[in-house]
Amino acid sequence: MAGVLEALGGLGDQLAHVLADFADPLKPAWVIEQAVERFGHVDVLVANHARSSKQSLEQVTAAELDLAWAVNARGSVLLTQAFAAQHDDRRPGGRVILFTSGQHLAPMSLELPYAISKGAIHQMTASLSEALVDRGITVNTVNPGPVDTGWASPELTRQVANALPAGRWGRPEEVARLVRWLASDEAAWITGQVINSEGGFRRWVK
Repeated sequence: MAGVLEALGGLGDQLAHVLADFADPLKPAWVIEQAVERFGHVDVLVANHARSSKQSLEQVTAAELDLAWAVNARGSVLLTQAFAAQHDDRRPGGRVILFTSGQHLAPMSLELPYAISKGAIHQMTASLSEALVDRGITVNTVNPGPVDTGWASPELTRQVANALPAGRWGRPEEVARLVRWLASDEAAWITGQVINSEGGFRRWVK
């Protein structure tokens, strides 16, 4: 996190940072409150948080299913709710950008809590959009595909790269460009969509 904050120019008038555990149902609203207190209002919400969870059907537990759902899916809904509550309809625009994964394109049977909770985000997109469209607030979801943020092992990096036509994982800046566009006035006519941006990922290639 320190590296990300430094790359963004460091804490100051244009950048603030808080830590929150979305397993606590009160924290999503608290995060929005902190942003409003610091900057006066929030025009764009990008909910790209995630709890990764690797459990197969044989391993899966109720506790992990509940936790993944609470952090990933419930957290996204409550963030959207809090964002909408503070958004002044007299201000132009209003953008909500959520993140899903590729569970709608291929099975993810070894990480069921994660895949199921991310699937909920995919399915909530149209309904959240409908709830806010009359206020001029758009809601869209991004599936960024495999993105190289340094978390994967060398073996997994090579394996996945073989299934990507470019021979490499996506880069954070490639995801950021899509998010920036969705947050802009140019995307004002786009809402309720799940956008796959993963470089032609061929999941069947090993």
